[in-house]
Amino acid sequence: MADDELEAIRRQRMAELQAKHGDASNDQQGQEAKQRESDMRNSILAQVLEQSARARLSNLAMVKPDKAKAVESYLIQMARYGKLAGKISESGLIEILEKVSQQTEKKTTVTFNRRKVMDSDEEDDY
Repeated sequence: MADDELEAIRRQRMAELQAKHGDASNDQQGQEAKQRESDMRNSILAQVLEQSARARLSNLAMVKPDKAKAVESYLIQMARYGKLAGKISESGLIEILEKVSQQTEKKTTVTFNRRKVMDSDEEDDY
């Protein structure tokens, strides 16, 4: 019985090690794919944006990464469909940023729910 239990523990441990090793290789492949995608995005943006516009976009990425990612995706999509005539200047990027800001603008509203508290002014107090 002890040999059977020992063998089962060994098989379980081997399965865990193989799964762990397999996850590491998948993780490495995922990182390589992310790196390739990032390089591709950067090369497209380098072709589409002037240097000053790229600097502004990188500054925006430091402060608001989600907004910068949305603008990058928008620019890449425009470039793929051939809607960009030439390189985008800093002023052109500012206009695009304003459009994106208007589309994603969050309007906050505050509502007050006031509770009725027993007032001494109420007539039905006894």
